[in-house]
Amino acid sequence: MGGFNPVSALTLIGAVMLLAAAAHDAAVRTVPNSAALILLICGIAIRLVGPDHDLLWSLGATVAVFAATFLFWRFGLMGGGDLKLLTAGAMFVGSAKALPFLLVTVIAGGALSLLYLLGGVLVPRPQKNRPKGFLARVLRTELWRLHRRGPLPYAMAIAFGGLYVSFVSIAR
Repeated sequence: MGGFNPVSALTLIGAVMLLAAAAHDAAVRTVPNSAALILLICGIAIRLVGPDHDLLWSLGATVAVFAATFLFWRFGLMGGGDLKLLTAGAMFVGSAKALPFLLVTVIAGGALSLLYLLGGVLVPRPQKNRPKGFLARVLRTELWRLHRRGPLPYAMAIAFGGLYVSFVSIAR
């Protein structure tokens, strides 16, 4: 039996923050500042106590991701919450996985975009009456967003990218 592993605990906390940000974005189309901040702190702590000790390289990758996403945000191509979450995610996954993180996130975002485009065409418009029950109301709201070409919950793609490079690619 091994002792307490701080990297595993911090990775788990970061994964929970990614999932919380994705769920919040899906529900109300915003990313909580607290989720991005805790993810960033977990990433910094992992870089300090982990076996790689790659804080400076990871900081460089994080600054590069921030600079690129800032430009996207500045020109209205990305939301501020997504900018914060992607930047924090870069520190969380570290310099060695920053590029795969971005690549998987972009692919997941493309798939999400396709789903929303197809959904707007294939799924019928929501009914006028207000449904009973929480899940029925959530579904109706999402249908409304689909047909009005509302913003994508891109934190879902970011969370997928972060979780994929943190867990799935490790398992191979």
